[in-house]
Amino acid sequence: QVQLVESGGGLVQAGGSLRLSCAASGRTFSTYALSWFRQAPGKEREFVAGSTLSGSYTYADSVKGRFTISRDNAKNTVYLQMNSLKPEDTAVYYCAARGSAFDSYYRLESQYSDWGQGTQVTVSS
Repeated sequence: QVQLVESGGGLVQAGGSLRLSCAASGRTFSTYALSWFRQAPGKEREFVAGSTLSGSYTYADSVKGRFTISRDNAKNTVYLQMNSLKPEDTAVYYCAARGSAFDSYYRLESQYSDWGQGTQVTVSS
């Protein structure tokens, strides 16, 4: 099990940028697949971006070209750089982790065992 703590959320105007960070405890960070999810008011939590063990990345179509996920195994941290933000990006953002023996993407909420507490991102128009 790994403990996750997100930071970096806040209020930003449309077109602006934010960088979210998710710091993980534990010494086996490199064996975890990592992802960012988000949940807007009244909506289900949805996949945003994910990283395999080796650092290959995948994105939801709604954020492709605007968001960038990256991981730093030496710092036990995964990041989400968010550019060209839109009001519809407003949500609570969560990082998620799961141990994996395979260099695979995991896009489903049910596939993750460990979650952070979430950080609020609000984009004003």
